Amino acid sequence: MGKFFLETYGCQMNVAESFSVERELTNLGWQQAESETEADLVILNTCAVRNSAEQRIHGRIGYYQHLKQSKPLSLVVMGCMTERMNSSLRKSFPAVDMLVGTFGKRDFLNFVSRTEDIRKGSKDFFGEEVYEFLSAEVSPGGFSAYVPIMHGCNNFCTYCIVPYVRGREVSRKEDEILEEVRRLDARGVREITLIGQNVNSYRGDRGADFPALLQKLEDGMESIRWIRFMSSHPKDLSDRLITVIAQSDRMCSHIHLPVQNGANPVLSRMNRGYTREYYLSLVEKLRKAVPGCSLSTDLLVGFPGEEDEDFTATLELLDRVRFDDAFTYKYNSREGTAAASYEDQVPEKKKNERLSMLIDFQRKITEDNKKKRIGNTVEVLVEGVSKKNPHELLGRTERNEMVVFPAGGINFGDFIEVRLDALAGVTFRATRQF
Repeated sequence: MGKFFLETYGCQMNVAESFSVERELTNLGWQQAESETEADLVILNTCAVRNSAEQRIHGRIGYYQHLKQSKPLSLVVMGCMTERMNSSLRKSFPAVDMLVGTFGKRDFLNFVSRTEDIRKGSKDFFGEEVYEFLSAEVSPGGFSAYVPIMHGCNNFCTYCIVPYVRGREVSRKEDEILEEVRRLDARGVREITLIGQNVNSYRGDRGADFPALLQKLEDGMESIRWIRFMSSHPKDLSDRLITVIAQSDRMCSHIHLPVQNGANPVLSRMNRGYTREYYLSLVEKLRKAVPGCSLSTDLLVGFPGEEDEDFTATLELLDRVRFDDAFTYKYNSREGTAAASYEDQVPEKKKNERLSMLIDFQRKITEDNKKKRIGNTVEVLVEGVSKKNPHELLGRTERNEMVVFPAGGINFGDFIEVRLDALAGVTFRATRQF
């Protein structure tokens, strides 16, 4: 068939889907190229959540347009950016040969399986709005896997493009999830992450909700030790889910719980479905039920109508919760969302100032939290070789902390105990404990 090269941008769902597309192509007889310069087929699996992600993809398309002048290849743009821009994308970028929307991956795979020359003409694959869950996949010898359990979103936050490019919520069949996890367990996978746009809104075909699904995953696994999940919407994080996490032997004590903003007027205009007070009550319940749990969040500044006192309320919430980590970003208008038409847009300079202040504020909290952990002995899952030192290994704690330690007699996928000795940036330096 030839060689393919796939680049992935955006969320964990995109990463999981790319793994599955790679496996499907390999099964069809395609070979995975080591670099784009060797490829006959190049696929960009795209993100449309933020304008910055799309700008990066624009740059990559320009690169491939130049590469096509010296090498014949077929360029495919897949995923959320394709779904958002539709056929207008090819008008803007004539170098693109095929467009594959969120719901068109199966039609695309069928096409490349039966076509002798993929460079014959332009093709669009958008399909009907019916999502197909491709099987989870890990790299050869891999020990960690993403398992999609639901897709799409019904929340329609006023700033978010996801419901328009991913569609409404669809939950994967319960037996399909359980069977896939058993298959991964039999392959020696050590850790799984359940993923979806809003995993705790899962509703299985047999009536199981997310807490019930987690309980069913507790039994019968031999290799899988840790279970993670993301992303989780605060309005759907029930008391029963907190109890299940607290009582589980496999659930990692790290919860990603996006708050987005700390001011009630902004949360209301965002259509987030909860208040500042409700969110703080969730944090209190989590920390009481799961002592020592790690909390991370998403924070959005510069939303239309955000006043100085609203931004101050966000800083106050950070100071109170003391998140271990936060993904911070400024508001970018996304065409098609409700907030794009709001008249009281915050000036770009003000957004940048607030984002800079927010990053500095959270960085200090993260550093303070991590320094308090120095001296503790923790368990880590060994993930690979440190990028900075080939004689050191990189691992991750169940609290989602990155740790480096000396190599020697350790295999990737091992669980080992280490003592946290020092902090280098946001990564712990550690010593193995025997």
